[in-house]
Amino acid sequence: MVRVENLTKNFLRNQRDFDAVNDVSLQVKEGEFAAVTGHSGSGKTTLFNMVAGLIRPTSGKVFIGDAEFTAMTEAQQAVFRNENIGYVVQSQSLLNNFTILDNICMPAYLSRSVTEFKERAVQLLTEIGLAELAGEYPRNLSGGEIRRVSIARAMLNRPQVLLADEPTSNLDSDNARKVMSMIRDISNSGTTVLLSTHEMEYLDYADTVIKIKNGRIE
Repeated sequence: MVRVENLTKNFLRNQRDFDAVNDVSLQVKEGEFAAVTGHSGSGKTTLFNMVAGLIRPTSGKVFIGDAEFTAMTEAQQAVFRNENIGYVVQSQSLLNNFTILDNICMPAYLSRSVTEFKERAVQLLTEIGLAELAGEYPRNLSGGEIRRVSIARAMLNRPQVLLADEPTSNLDSDNARKVMSMIRDISNSGTTVLLSTHEMEYLDYADTVIKIKNGRIE
Protein backbone atom coordinates (compact mmCIF):
# COMPACT_ATOMS: atom_id res chain seq x y z
CA MET A 1 0.00 0.00 0.00
CA VAL A 2 2.88 2.41 0.82
CA ARG A 3 6.14 1.91 -1.04
CA VAL A 4 9.15 4.20 -0.75
CA GLU A 5 12.06 3.75 -3.16
CA ASN A 6 15.49 5.30 -2.59
CA LEU A 7 14.05 8.44 -1.02
CA THR A 8 16.51 11.25 -0.25
CA LYS A 9 15.97 14.80 0.99
CA ASN A 10 18.92 17.15 0.92
CA PHE A 11 19.02 20.48 2.76
CA LEU A 12 21.64 23.18 2.98
CA ARG A 13 22.68 23.56 6.63
CA ASN A 14 25.55 25.78 7.79
CA GLN A 15 26.43 26.20 4.10
CA ARG A 16 26.89 22.44 3.76
CA ASP A 17 24.75 19.80 2.10
CA PHE A 18 22.89 17.70 4.64
CA ASP A 19 20.82 14.58 3.90
CA ALA A 20 17.94 14.57 6.39
CA VAL A 21 16.74 11.38 4.71
CA ASN A 22 19.31 9.34 2.85
CA ASP A 23 18.38 6.65 0.28
CA VAL A 24 15.48 5.22 2.30
CA SER A 25 13.42 2.32 0.92
CA LEU A 26 10.56 0.63 2.75
CA GLN A 27 7.23 -1.02 2.14
CA VAL A 28 4.09 -1.16 4.31
CA LYS A 29 1.44 -3.66 3.25
CA GLU A 30 -2.27 -2.97 3.08
CA GLY A 31 -3.74 -2.99 6.61
CA GLU A 32 -0.30 -3.21 8.22
CA PHE A 33 0.68 -1.10 11.25
CA ALA A 34 4.33 -0.08 10.86
CA ALA A 35 6.20 2.01 13.43
CA VAL A 36 9.25 4.04 12.43
CA THR A 37 11.44 4.60 15.46
CA GLY A 38 14.48 6.78 15.99
CA HIS A 39 15.79 9.61 18.11
CA SER A 40 14.76 13.23 17.55
CA GLY A 41 16.54 14.50 14.44
CA SER A 42 16.86 11.05 12.88
CA GLY A 43 14.76 12.02 9.85
CA LYS A 44 11.32 10.66 10.79
CA THR A 45 9.32 13.87 10.25
CA THR A 46 11.09 14.68 6.98
CA LEU A 47 10.33 11.15 5.77
CA PHE A 48 6.66 11.45 6.74
CA ASN A 49 6.33 14.88 5.11
CA MET A 50 7.64 13.43 1.86
CA VAL A 51 5.28 10.44 2.03
CA ALA A 52 2.41 12.90 2.64
CA GLY A 53 3.49 15.07 -0.29
CA LEU A 54 4.11 18.15 1.87
CA ILE A 55 7.72 18.44 0.73
CA ARG A 56 9.36 17.22 -2.46
CA PRO A 57 12.18 14.68 -2.23
CA THR A 58 15.54 15.48 -3.74
CA SER A 59 15.38 12.05 -5.34
CA GLY A 60 13.42 8.82 -5.04
CA LYS A 61 9.78 7.82 -5.38
CA VAL A 62 6.71 7.33 -3.19
CA PHE A 63 3.89 5.01 -4.25
CA ILE A 64 0.48 4.94 -2.53
CA GLY A 65 -1.24 1.82 -3.80
CA ASP A 66 -0.55 1.73 -7.54
CA ALA A 67 -0.19 5.50 -7.82
CA GLU A 68 3.22 7.14 -8.08
CA PHE A 69 2.52 9.99 -5.68
CA THR A 70 5.81 11.81 -6.29
CA ALA A 71 5.11 12.01 -10.04
CA MET A 72 1.96 14.10 -9.50
CA THR A 73 1.73 17.89 -9.65
CA GLU A 74 1.07 19.74 -6.38
CA ALA A 75 -2.60 20.19 -7.34
CA GLN A 76 -2.94 16.48 -8.14
CA GLN A 77 -1.23 15.57 -4.88
CA ALA A 78 -3.62 17.79 -2.90
CA VAL A 79 -6.67 16.03 -4.36
CA PHE A 80 -5.12 12.59 -3.95
CA ARG A 81 -4.04 13.33 -0.36
CA ASN A 82 -7.52 14.54 0.61
CA GLU A 83 -9.06 11.35 -0.74
CA ASN A 84 -6.50 8.76 0.34
CA ILE A 85 -4.22 9.98 3.15
CA GLY A 86 -4.91 11.03 6.73
CA TYR A 87 -2.00 12.84 8.42
CA VAL A 88 -1.67 13.51 12.15
CA VAL A 89 1.16 15.99 12.59
CA GLN A 90 3.32 16.22 15.69
CA SER A 91 2.22 19.72 16.72
CA GLN A 92 -1.21 20.82 17.95
CA SER A 93 -3.10 21.44 14.69
CA LEU A 94 -6.67 22.18 15.80
CA LEU A 95 -8.05 25.65 15.06
CA ASN A 96 -8.78 27.41 18.34
CA ASN A 97 -11.68 29.53 17.04
CA PHE A 98 -13.68 26.52 15.86
CA THR A 99 -15.54 23.89 17.84
CA ILE A 100 -14.30 20.32 18.02
CA LEU A 101 -17.02 19.20 15.59
CA ASP A 102 -16.09 21.94 13.12
CA ASN A 103 -12.39 21.07 13.45
CA ILE A 104 -13.09 17.47 12.50
CA CYS A 105 -15.28 18.55 9.57
CA MET A 106 -12.75 21.11 8.30
CA PRO A 107 -11.33 18.90 5.49
CA ALA A 108 -14.85 18.41 4.11
CA TYR A 109 -16.28 21.92 4.19
CA LEU A 110 -15.70 22.40 0.47
CA SER A 111 -17.56 19.19 -0.25
CA ARG A 112 -21.14 19.01 -1.44
CA SER A 113 -21.83 16.38 1.21
CA VAL A 114 -21.21 18.44 4.35
CA THR A 115 -24.22 16.91 6.13
CA GLU A 116 -22.91 13.42 5.46
CA PHE A 117 -19.48 14.36 6.82
CA LYS A 118 -20.98 15.92 9.94
CA GLU A 119 -22.75 12.64 10.63
CA ARG A 120 -19.43 10.85 10.14
CA ALA A 121 -17.70 13.34 12.49
CA VAL A 122 -20.29 12.75 15.22
CA GLN A 123 -19.84 9.01 14.76
CA LEU A 124 -16.06 9.33 15.14
CA LEU A 125 -16.42 11.46 18.27
CA THR A 126 -18.74 8.83 19.72
CA GLU A 127 -16.27 6.05 18.92
CA ILE A 128 -13.46 7.85 20.78
CA GLY A 129 -15.70 8.68 23.73
CA LEU A 130 -15.74 12.45 23.21
CA ALA A 131 -19.22 13.04 21.74
CA GLU A 132 -20.14 15.31 24.65
CA LEU A 133 -17.30 17.67 23.67
CA ALA A 134 -18.53 18.32 20.11
CA GLY A 135 -19.46 21.93 20.92
CA GLU A 136 -16.37 22.69 23.01
CA TYR A 137 -13.27 24.55 21.83
CA PRO A 138 -9.72 23.12 21.79
CA ARG A 139 -8.64 25.29 24.74
CA ASN A 140 -11.04 23.33 26.95
CA LEU A 141 -9.57 19.91 26.06
CA SER A 142 -6.63 18.05 27.52
CA GLY A 143 -3.58 17.17 25.44
CA GLY A 144 -4.72 13.57 25.10
CA GLU A 145 -8.21 14.61 24.00
CA ILE A 146 -6.79 17.01 21.41
CA ARG A 147 -4.59 14.25 19.98
CA ARG A 148 -7.55 11.87 19.71
CA VAL A 149 -9.62 14.56 17.98
CA SER A 150 -6.74 15.13 15.52
CA ILE A 151 -6.74 11.43 14.68
CA ALA A 152 -10.53 11.46 14.24
CA ARG A 153 -10.17 14.41 11.83
CA ALA A 154 -7.55 12.50 9.84
CA MET A 155 -9.99 9.59 9.52
CA LEU A 156 -12.96 11.70 8.36
CA ASN A 157 -12.60 10.82 4.68
CA ARG A 158 -11.93 7.13 5.39
CA PRO A 159 -8.37 7.31 4.02
CA GLN A 160 -6.52 4.25 2.80
CA VAL A 161 -3.40 5.35 4.69
CA LEU A 162 -2.98 7.02 8.11
CA LEU A 163 0.32 8.77 8.86
CA ALA A 164 0.86 9.65 12.53
CA ASP A 165 4.00 11.60 13.44
CA GLU A 166 4.86 11.18 17.14
CA PRO A 167 1.18 10.97 18.21
CA THR A 168 2.09 10.23 21.86
CA SER A 169 4.59 13.06 22.32
CA ASN A 170 4.01 15.14 25.47
CA LEU A 171 1.25 12.80 26.69
CA ASP A 172 1.17 10.95 30.01
CA SER A 173 1.26 7.15 29.80
CA ASP A 174 -2.52 6.73 30.26
CA ASN A 175 -3.41 9.11 27.42
CA ALA A 176 -0.61 7.72 25.26
CA ARG A 177 -2.03 4.22 25.64
CA LYS A 178 -5.50 5.47 24.68
CA VAL A 179 -4.08 7.08 21.54
CA MET A 180 -2.10 3.96 20.60
CA SER A 181 -5.14 1.74 21.19
CA MET A 182 -7.18 4.00 18.94
CA ILE A 183 -4.57 3.75 16.17
CA ARG A 184 -4.35 -0.03 16.63
CA ASP A 185 -8.14 -0.24 16.17
CA ILE A 186 -7.88 1.85 13.00
CA SER A 187 -5.29 -0.57 11.65
CA ASN A 188 -7.45 -3.56 12.59
CA SER A 189 -10.27 -2.03 10.52
CA GLY A 190 -8.08 -2.32 7.40
CA THR A 191 -6.37 1.08 7.22
CA THR A 192 -2.63 1.05 6.52
CA VAL A 193 -0.83 2.85 9.36
CA LEU A 194 2.64 4.40 9.33
CA LEU A 195 3.55 5.87 12.73
CA SER A 196 6.71 7.50 14.01
CA THR A 197 7.83 7.40 17.62
CA HIS A 198 10.94 7.61 19.77
CA GLU A 199 9.11 6.01 22.73
CA MET A 200 10.05 2.33 22.74
CA GLU A 201 7.34 1.27 25.21
CA TYR A 202 4.62 1.68 22.56
CA LEU A 203 6.19 -0.44 19.84
CA ASP A 204 4.23 -3.51 20.95
CA TYR A 205 1.13 -2.02 19.28
CA ALA A 206 2.75 -2.23 15.83
CA ASP A 207 3.04 -5.19 13.45
CA THR A 208 6.40 -4.04 12.11
CA VAL A 209 9.16 -1.83 13.53
CA ILE A 210 11.50 0.13 11.22
CA LYS A 211 14.54 1.81 12.76
CA ILE A 212 15.96 5.00 11.29
CA LYS A 213 19.22 6.66 12.34
CA ASN A 214 20.89 9.69 10.76
CA GLY A 215 18.43 9.57 7.89
CA ARG A 216 19.06 5.92 7.03
CA ILE A 217 17.12 2.72 7.70
CA GLU A 218 19.17 0.46 9.97
